[in-house]
Amino acid sequence: MPVIFDTDITGDCDDVLALAMLHAMQDRGECELKAVTISKVNPLAAPFVDAINTFYGRGDLPIGATREAQRRESRYLKLCKTRDGDRFRYPHDLLSSDDAPTAVDVLRQTLADSDDGSVVIIQVGLATNLADLLDSQGDQFSPLNGVELLRKKCKLISVMAGCFGPTLGKPRHDEANVVNGIGAMQRFADRSPDEVPVVWSDYRIGIAAAYPRESIARDFSYVPHHPVREAYLLHSGPNHDRPTWDLTSVLHAVRPADHYFGLSPPGRVVVDDKGFTEFRPDANGRDQLLEMSSEQAIRVVEIQRALSSQPPRDISDH
Repeated sequence: MPVIFDTDITGDCDDVLALAMLHAMQDRGECELKAVTISKVNPLAAPFVDAINTFYGRGDLPIGATREAQRRESRYLKLCKTRDGDRFRYPHDLLSSDDAPTAVDVLRQTLADSDDGSVVIIQVGLATNLADLLDSQGDQFSPLNGVELLRKKCKLISVMAGCFGPTLGKPRHDEANVVNGIGAMQRFADRSPDEVPVVWSDYRIGIAAAYPRESIARDFSYVPHHPVREAYLLHSGPNHDRPTWDLTSVLHAVRPADHYFGLSPPGRVVVDDKGFTEFRPDANGRDQLLEMSSEQAIRVVEIQRALSSQPPRDISDH
């Protein structure tokens, strides 16, 4: 299963856990990570992704970065600059996001080089990159425009975005991946081709499956320094169970038939001008929502913990 991971890996640490999960699942033969594209602007985002990929033995994975989205500071991206003596603690050779190709170029090339109807895209941040892909025209990678390319090459888009019911004592919630890029999410929801299913993991799913702090304390100790553990601690500290928003989109994308989640009937997601999302049932709709019972949440937490903390295939390199 070829996978493209589209992430806003800057602010929150669940993106880091989700990327670690994908590497673990590739080590298990369940998927093949083809590229990582970054949907927020920070000069250290691409170097950090390169460091994570290198830690897991995949330092040559293509990385693309947007130049035209929200600029975001980070508590943990600086880890890629940490040195032990004269060497990077977490080796990487991409030194700035500005040195990476554009996200749209990486998306177009990766899709064009893939078999028809094979690619799973996991979008766990702003919709900037996929919206720009949908607006793209034929180029050196493919004569197809973005809509045609997505329709031909992609079999599923797994999205973490939106909130489709009451939460936090409010009747609705303007979720960050939407409200920080409303126009892009509207373009994605409006223009993504009907032939490619889109499954949405909303804000409430991740809240109900928080990552256990005990895992951060214990499960990553197989090496003296672990970038996933250190990123989590820099972001959330040792005494917080962080919601696993982005991890749930990864888990469903790679293991859709394993009943970790239920799915709503089909419908259509609409994004309004204030960043609120609405799901409108439609028997012929492209979109479905993840659903999760309290019993399923127990399984989800445990498997996400196991996969996120799984050692790299060749731990001797560390």
